[in-house]
Amino acid sequence: MTSPSGSTHGQYPLLDTIDNPADLRILNERQLPQLCAEVREFLLNSVSQSSGHLASGLGTVELTVALHYVYATPHDQLVWDVGHQAYPHKILTGRKQQLHTIRQKDGLHPFPWRPESEYDTLSVGHSSTSISAALGMAIAAERERTEQKVVAIIGDGALTAGMAFEAMNHAGDIKPNMLVILNDNDMSISENVGALNNHLARVLSGRFYTSIREGGKKLLQGMPGIQHLASRAEEHMKGMVAPGTIFEELGFNYIGPIDGHDVNLLVSTLRNMRTMKGPQFLHVVTRKGKGYAPAENDPIGYHGVPKFDPAITSLPSKKPKTPSYSKVFGDWLCEMAERDPKLMAVTPAMREGSGMVEFSQRYPQQYFDVAIAEQHAVTFGAGLAIGGYHPVVAIYSTFLQRGYDQLIHDVALQNLPVLFAIDRAGIVGADGPTHQGAFDLSYLRCIPNLVVMAPSDENECRNMLYTGHLLSQPAAVRYPRGNGVGVAIDAQLQQLEIGKGRVMRDGSRKVAILSFGTALHDVMPCAEALDATVADMRFVKPLDTDLIAALARDHELLVTVEDNVVGGGAGSAVLEQLQEQQLLVPVLCLGLPDSFIKHGSQEEIRSELKLDAAGLEERIRERMARM
Repeated sequence: MTSPSGSTHGQYPLLDTIDNPADLRILNERQLPQLCAEVREFLLNSVSQSSGHLASGLGTVELTVALHYVYATPHDQLVWDVGHQAYPHKILTGRKQQLHTIRQKDGLHPFPWRPESEYDTLSVGHSSTSISAALGMAIAAERERTEQKVVAIIGDGALTAGMAFEAMNHAGDIKPNMLVILNDNDMSISENVGALNNHLARVLSGRFYTSIREGGKKLLQGMPGIQHLASRAEEHMKGMVAPGTIFEELGFNYIGPIDGHDVNLLVSTLRNMRTMKGPQFLHVVTRKGKGYAPAENDPIGYHGVPKFDPAITSLPSKKPKTPSYSKVFGDWLCEMAERDPKLMAVTPAMREGSGMVEFSQRYPQQYFDVAIAEQHAVTFGAGLAIGGYHPVVAIYSTFLQRGYDQLIHDVALQNLPVLFAIDRAGIVGADGPTHQGAFDLSYLRCIPNLVVMAPSDENECRNMLYTGHLLSQPAAVRYPRGNGVGVAIDAQLQQLEIGKGRVMRDGSRKVAILSFGTALHDVMPCAEALDATVADMRFVKPLDTDLIAALARDHELLVTVEDNVVGGGAGSAVLEQLQEQQLLVPVLCLGLPDSFIKHGSQEEIRSELKLDAAGLEERIRERMARM
């Protein structure tokens, strides 16, 4: 075991000699299998003591070692897709002693991050961006004549997104020198889905195609006179049995599949491909969780892990005192499906994270995982609504950003009754700026026809989902990551009156706090200390204009509190309404700042931003003192 400080105590004789990839390239190629074993053990020991993403990195150890061994990084540029798979990359690029700090406040970023290392060429978090970025880098390298090689490593299901194919279609047209590596582990976070994935898994990993291809190559070595004929025969073979022709029709030279856990095979293949001209595509087959049996057997469970003991073949289970908002949504979804056979649930590859496992098992005919394809998920929901069904699109706040045009053009413009269940709204914590749900209230409330709700607790969440499901127009319910606050759940679902808030506390006439969403539970103790009035606004759109006017007339200061950026958010909506009604009252808008929020626990971030109870009280008192 490594110590919490990251010291290795001689347990990793080869890895201890490597502070950067230049050190790696000094090794003899025969030493690489041992190095891979040490990197894998180091990764397991480190993450098990600190928490983080595990299974994806275990599956990319050999590929990462081979890439840094063959390519002259950082001069040559590696572009990682879906940063879960990049932990071995961090280990080999000077960050192994800090790996135990990953995803913790002021520690290593959870994904490749440009400000953190010159080896991180693209900051990532959302999937399917690598090929587009690599194509841009490759074109720049050619025009600047830098002789840089560019490699995009796409995996963990990211090839299921249309953006990846858009980039390949472009690359095949302009034909730069670049390599795309498909890390095919048949998984994203959940299992991969889709016709292409199924065919890749069935055919390309099959013995028939692999044995013919590899056996033919060995047979024809040293026989240059028939290489052309063999090449044509291979093309016919591909056309009959393999979707390699898909990539070749896009303009790539397709090679593979090869064993992604044979580091010496990877090194020799990459050396050959490094000098090849034009767009190249290498198909590498790996196993998520490789080398640690529990993760191999349960790659979903070991995708992201808490602290655990690797000697125990199961992760620690701690039953929360209250259900998570994701579970509240999943339970509501099952409850509604019992009543409504036309309910259709859609997720872009986030079944586990969105709390939909039970629903997918109980109602498989009403469940659709569309893979990592947020744009398609939204417009698919629109099509279901046009067909008379009742779609519920379950999606993270940060991922809905990727389907924004579809939300406006295909749903709201046509006033279609699609319900968006928006998970991970507000501060999400350890996954950092790429995953903070900081912008949804701002980007949603400007869209016509859309009702936007922000529940303050799990019971409100259920009732708002029910309310949105019954509407004949688009609706969104946004709720945070984490557990509910422990309120009692209504036996019967209640339909809420649209655009009406509720007063939770009558205080003095000095301050009224307008709370949006789960911020209410930091607002209430703050209000007790200030003797302030508190309104749970419930709706960001439409606003309760009567309640806002009444509070403005009766109080000396209005304070809005939200788990969203202040710019363009709920507080801005209140200011607009006060201006419309010509009500002159001082307003303090509290929320997330105009900056990207770094990683750390939700509690640490709220405290640092002064959005917890103590921080809210301090900021309101400061404003009152200036009045």
